[in-house]
Amino acid sequence: MAKVSSERLAAHIEGDFVVFLIGFRINKPWKLHKWLPVFFAMPKMLKELDALPSDETGFLGHTGLSMGVIAQYWRSFDHLESYARSKENAHFPAWAAFNKRMKSSRDDVGIWHETFQVKAGQYEAVYSGMPPFGLGKASELVPATGNRSEARMRLNG
Repeated sequence: MAKVSSERLAAHIEGDFVVFLIGFRINKPWKLHKWLPVFFAMPKMLKELDALPSDETGFLGHTGLSMGVIAQYWRSFDHLESYARSKENAHFPAWAAFNKRMKSSRDDVGIWHETFQVKAGQYEAVYSGMPPFGLGKASELVPATGNRSEARMRLNG
């Protein structure tokens, strides 16, 4: 279990980055054969991403599996897209299999994602009484004091 920090901390990351939210929705729970492969595919991809060198993949980190939504942090959209389209990595074969399996039954399981390109300094994040989490886990945690003590100040750099 990750160590909880008693400090009030802010996330700090140099340069632009990408936030990628991804999730799924089970619309027909009785169709296990449709949604179980989706359920089991994501942990495999996250494990693969955690093991690959971040300087090559641009993958900075993720929030882990929780409530059907995962936030991922990437250095750039090009890095994210490169991983998603690579036939050598876990995502592409899983995506192809999903599309084949769901071809005539798209309403059984919903898949969604949202991608946000964040310009340097155009974010704010604070953590109090938390282990490293979210952007704070994917970047550097620094004391939320001085020019980082308030949300507006963190957002304006």
